[in-house]
Amino acid sequence: SLTLGQACIIAVFTEFLGAFLLGSNTAETIKGGILSVNLFVPQPELLMLGMLCALVGSAAWVIFASKKGIPVSTTHSIVGAIMGVGIAAFGGGAIQWGYSGVAKIITSWFVSPVAAGIVTSIIYLPTRYIILENPNSLERGIKAIPVYFFFTSLIGAFYIIYKGAPGTDAASMSIGVVIGISVGVACAVTAFSWIFFVKWLRRRVIGKENIRWYHLPVVHFIKYRPAPEPVVEQSTEVSSELESGGEVDGKMHTGSKHLGDEVDCEADTDAQQNEADGASKYSPAAIAKRLKYYALRGVKKDVRNLNNKKLADVHEAARKFNDDTEYLFSFLQIITACLASFSHGSNDVANAAGPIASIYETWKTAQVDTSGKAPIPMWILAMAGLAIDVGLLTFGYHVMRKLGNGVTYLSPSRGFSAELGTSLTVLTASKIGLPVSTTHCITGAIAAIGLCNGN
Repeated sequence: SLTLGQACIIAVFTEFLGAFLLGSNTAETIKGGILSVNLFVPQPELLMLGMLCALVGSAAWVIFASKKGIPVSTTHSIVGAIMGVGIAAFGGGAIQWGYSGVAKIITSWFVSPVAAGIVTSIIYLPTRYIILENPNSLERGIKAIPVYFFFTSLIGAFYIIYKGAPGTDAASMSIGVVIGISVGVACAVTAFSWIFFVKWLRRRVIGKENIRWYHLPVVHFIKYRPAPEPVVEQSTEVSSELESGGEVDGKMHTGSKHLGDEVDCEADTDAQQNEADGASKYSPAAIAKRLKYYALRGVKKDVRNLNNKKLADVHEAARKFNDDTEYLFSFLQIITACLASFSHGSNDVANAAGPIASIYETWKTAQVDTSGKAPIPMWILAMAGLAIDVGLLTFGYHVMRKLGNGVTYLSPSRGFSAELGTSLTVLTASKIGLPVSTTHCITGAIAAIGLCNGN
C-alpha cells in the first residue's frame, strides 16, 4: 500500500500524537503501579537511581533485540526492569504482586494477543466470505467500502475523544455525548467516501483511468483520462552491433577495436575518479552525503520478505484473491495503519515516560510521590514520543521485516483487519490503564490472520 519511506513519514506524526495526547494513563501505571514506592520514602534518591537503572537495562536489551530482528516487547522489558529494581533494593516485598499491580500486567501478556486475534478474526472472516470469495468481489468491495470507512472512523473518533486530549474538557464528557460526536464524524467520513471515493475507485480500478489521489475532490468534474500507453523497451540490436562489429547509422564499426578503446577510456576515468574521491571525501559535501546515507538507510530497506525461500510454503498455502479487490483495501489499510501507530504511541510511550517522570518528580520535590496521581509533564511525553520516532526511523526495519510477511502471507485486506484488531485492543487497554504489549497484540492479530488464511 505504501513504500517504507512513506509509511515512516506518516508514522512519525501518528506515533508522536498518540504518545502526546493519549500516553498519560499507561505512564501512570508504569510509574507507580508496580513498586511499593512507600519503601523509598526515607531515601528518595534511591528511587531515582533505580528508575535510571531500569531505563538503561531495558533500553540495552531492546536495542540489542531490535538489531537482531527479535520482536520483543518494550513493555515487558521495562516492567521486568522495574521489578528487578524493587527486588534488588528491598526484596520481593517491594513489588505489588496482586492484581492491582504485577498480576494485572502479567495477565495482559496472555490476554492481549488472544483478544487481538479474536477481534481480528471477527473483522477478517466476514470480509473474506462475503466479499473476497464472491465471484463479483470487486463490485461488492466497492459498495462495502463506505461501510468500512464508517466503522473505522467511528472507532478512531470514539477512542480519541473518550480518552480526552490534555488541556481540554473532552475527558469530562458523558458517554452519550462522546458517542454522538463519534457517530457524527463517522457519518461525515462515510458521506465523503460514498460521494467522492466510490466514484474515484470506479474510474481508477474498473475504468483503468489515469487519475491520481489529488483528483478525489473533483472526480465528478474531470473528463475521461485514459491510462498512458505502456512504454516499449528499446531494442538492444545497436549495442550488439557495436560489440560484434557492423554498420550502425551508416558508419562501420569494427567492434573489438572500439571496445578496447572504450575499456581503456573507462579505466582512465575510474582512476581519475578515485583520485578525486580521495581528495574530496572529507569535504563538507561528502560528509553531508555520508550523514544523509546513515540517517535515511533505515527507511530504504526492503522489509516485505517476499523472496524468503523458508516462507515459500507458508505463502503458497494462503488463499489469493482478486488483485483489484485487494487494491480497494489498501486505502483502508493506510487509515488503520495510522490508527495502529497512534495506539502504539499512546501505549508504549509509558515505557520511557513513567520512569523519567518518577525521576523528575523526585528531583523537583525532593520526596517520593506515594499517591501515584501526579500528572506526567507534557514535555516528558513529547520527548518520549520523539524518541519513538527516532527508533522507528533507524532500527524499525529489523522488526518490520520479521512481522511483515514473516509469520504468514499478508495482503491489504489481511493487513487492514490485523491493524484494526490491534488498534481496538491496544486503545481499549490504554484507556483502562493496562500496559499491554503492542508487539504481542499485532503478533496475535497476524497469527489469527494466518489461521484464517488457508485454502
